[in-house]
Amino acid sequence: MLHQVLEVFELLDSKYINGQKIADFLKGRGLEKIEIQRIGENPGSTDFIKVIVPGTNGSLKGGEAPTLGIIGRLGGIGARPERIGIVSDADGAVAAISCALKLADMQKNGDILNGDVILSTQICPNAPTQPHKPVPFMGSPVDMGIMNKYEVDSNMDAILSVDATKGNRIINFRGLAITPTVKEGYILRISEDLLDIMEWTTGKLPRVVPITTQDITPYGNSLFHINSILQPCTVTSAPVVGVAITTETSVPGCATGANHETDIEEASRYCIEVAKAFMEGKCSFYDEKEFEFIMRLYGSMKHLQTLGRSS
Repeated sequence: MLHQVLEVFELLDSKYINGQKIADFLKGRGLEKIEIQRIGENPGSTDFIKVIVPGTNGSLKGGEAPTLGIIGRLGGIGARPERIGIVSDADGAVAAISCALKLADMQKNGDILNGDVILSTQICPNAPTQPHKPVPFMGSPVDMGIMNKYEVDSNMDAILSVDATKGNRIINFRGLAITPTVKEGYILRISEDLLDIMEWTTGKLPRVVPITTQDITPYGNSLFHINSILQPCTVTSAPVVGVAITTETSVPGCATGANHETDIEEASRYCIEVAKAFMEGKCSFYDEKEFEFIMRLYGSMKHLQTLGRSS
């Protein structure tokens, strides 16, 4: 699906891009259920976009197939006027919109998934930057609570959260990696099904992001987070897996000329293949019986979905 990624990349690499222009573009390719919500005032606003692609046996048609959420996480697609052009942090948005475009083209060609897919991200071409070690992050005109409110949908039965994960020294390869499954405060074992699909789509051994307990807690508690890739897990009971687009070296989120379209394509194609298998009952994000057992053994960990005790 490199064709779709290149189309979306060129669309988003603009000072004038906004959610409505993206919606019009996707509607022109056959998608109908698109929601746009602008939060804030220019300068300092962002457009949240949610695209729902119905399946043949999805909940929108009264069916029983599960619904997959694909969320593109980022602070902003641009840091204008400080930086000219699309930034490294935009990978998540490019991937989510590219997946929507690919699903639209698939439906036009007669290939319709079994269940519904809900895709969401935000579009801000002039987001602020913020200090972070080892390299600066992209900031956002809105806080994480607002992002989760508009990007996480209660109808998502499982979530893939796609995020550029380049501002660190613990992932030393370029391409694609996934996180373990996170559910209700638990970091669970890595899904063998998701690893299988990664091997098949990349042709390489699977790669996994090493996450910590801090990473699955909400922003705002003053703890270090690798980035926002797992923030959706703080507001849902659905299993969440991060799909990280990575690099060998530490790359600032606000760097321009640092997007690798082939890596975005690999992540996007992976999401589409997971969607196919998940809706056919051939891909489990976690072992439900084992999760029930761990809950009996150790109880709820939902307190990790909160900001914790006040000082």
